[in-house]
Amino acid sequence: MASKPHPPLMKKHSQTDLVSRLKTRKILGVGGEDDDGEVHRSKISQVLGNEIKFSVREPLGLRVWLLISAVMFTVVALMALTFPNQLYDAVFDEELSNTKMSIRLYGAALLSISLIMWNGLYTAEKVIIRWTLLTEACYFGIQFIVTAITLVENGSVSNGALLLISSRVLFIIISLSYYYQLGRRPKKI
Repeated sequence: MASKPHPPLMKKHSQTDLVSRLKTRKILGVGGEDDDGEVHRSKISQVLGNEIKFSVREPLGLRVWLLISAVMFTVVALMALTFPNQLYDAVFDEELSNTKMSIRLYGAALLSISLIMWNGLYTAEKVIIRWTLLTEACYFGIQFIVTAITLVENGSVSNGALLLISSRVLFIIISLSYYYQLGRRPKKI
């Protein structure tokens, strides 16, 4: 028996077969729109997401404000740690009694907050920046309340205390405005 040679095998090229390509893409789940209305070209982009979606559009001057805040917190903390008497005299215009220890503890707390500010300056994550701004606004709000109560109890108002209170109100407004600007949803491009 003579064996007949088989005809050559035809290899199917799925990249040229449009129906096969469509079925493959449907099985992989690419090419269609997702919940956000974005069309993914590959499964990798679908899993990893679109990098444009994660980029933060920062408000103008945000990084400058974070830098100013970090430097300000660090400088005041170091002043409170090293020169507690002078810091107290500058704000309240009266002699320091037994509060040297408490002002140094205040400086230590400020130094810890300054580390948060420096971290917020160097991060690109929107959530961390927003928490940094909220921490700053809460600090300034609490400091405003404590300073106002202390001034009412003492009955005397110095120029340094008025400057401190008015600057705290300004800092609260700036921090909260950046906080809300970062919280808004960006418009789709």
